[in-house]
Amino acid sequence: MAEEEVKVFGAWASPFTRRVELALKIKGVQYEDIEEENIDVLKNICPLLLNYNPVHKKVPVLLHNGKPIAESLVIIEYIDETWKVNPILPENPYEKAMARFWANFIDEKCLPAIWKAGMWSPEGEREKAAEEACGCLKTLESALGGNRFFGGDKVGLVDIAANFIAYWLRIIQEVTGQELLSAEKFPVLFKWADEFVNCSIVKETLPPKDKLVALFESRTSQ
Repeated sequence: MAEEEVKVFGAWASPFTRRVELALKIKGVQYEDIEEENIDVLKNICPLLLNYNPVHKKVPVLLHNGKPIAESLVIIEYIDETWKVNPILPENPYEKAMARFWANFIDEKCLPAIWKAGMWSPEGEREKAAEEACGCLKTLESALGGNRFFGGDKVGLVDIAANFIAYWLRIIQEVTGQELLSAEKFPVLFKWADEFVNCSIVKETLPPKDKLVALFESRTSQ
């Protein structure tokens, strides 16, 4: 393993890039972080990505011994199957299927609704988008049950997939004043978010808050 080449092509503000980095850190895998200066941190466009991810043309891309893997959830499963220590997905087939289900729910339902409600939709449409986003958050909160993390007592696939909700969303709320996630509305999910972002290994993968604030402020002023 020591001689393996592991590189992550990403963008500093991308929660999807940070997912991959967190998975590698959980596994204890050494990797080279490659961020092209001409990557747009929100649009994720970079000429180099055309070689490694010609289908979606966005970060992150994992390069393992010269072979590229794209899409963060796909990459995380690849990492989990390649390096067996500290498993990220459950071993039980049903529990594994449920973890995949909730991770896909986050990407396909939660994140699009949150983006729209946060700042990327016309002001007149944000109220409806906020209702949809809160509905998604309520559904996601139900998946936690009484557990500390979605993965039980430790960070797993769904926790990693929800990193945007735990960290990025609360910064967007601070910038826009649009409150979606709060201790009053979603006490269980809010507590999970605090637990998640305060994990030492997670902290290592979070971008600086001040830089994200500046980035989002610049976007809202356009």
